[in-house]
Amino acid sequence: MKTRILVVDDEAPIRELLAAYLTKYGYEVVTAASGAEAQRLADGETVHLAILDVVLPDTDGMELLAQLKQGHPNLPAVLLTGIGFDEELLQEAQRCGAAGYVSKALPLDQLLMEVRRVLKYTAPQPAEPH
Repeated sequence: MKTRILVVDDEAPIRELLAAYLTKYGYEVVTAASGAEAQRLADGETVHLAILDVVLPDTDGMELLAQLKQGHPNLPAVLLTGIGFDEELLQEAQRCGAAGYVSKALPLDQLLMEVRRVLKYTAPQPAEPH
């Protein structure tokens, strides 16, 4: 089974970009535009990693992370933020159980490195694209 990643972001271009990029590297990607949709997908499918935008229309990434962790305590999550690095936000993310934190301003390969780091011991890694 392929490693499945749930990408949650309210901005369609970002969801589509991340899905296409991660798919290129062999991951199966499902996407959600809201916290409610993300919860429904996580409850209905096997998900190996969640990438959560910090700001969502119906919740925030921290609240969504807490909700997901209730039903899926072993689901690793990486928080994605458009505000850049913020030490307080990083500490809050870690307290909420996030395994990683990435700024949207960073190059996509930084996100890929974080995804691989987090999944290293929790899910099989796909082969590199040719």
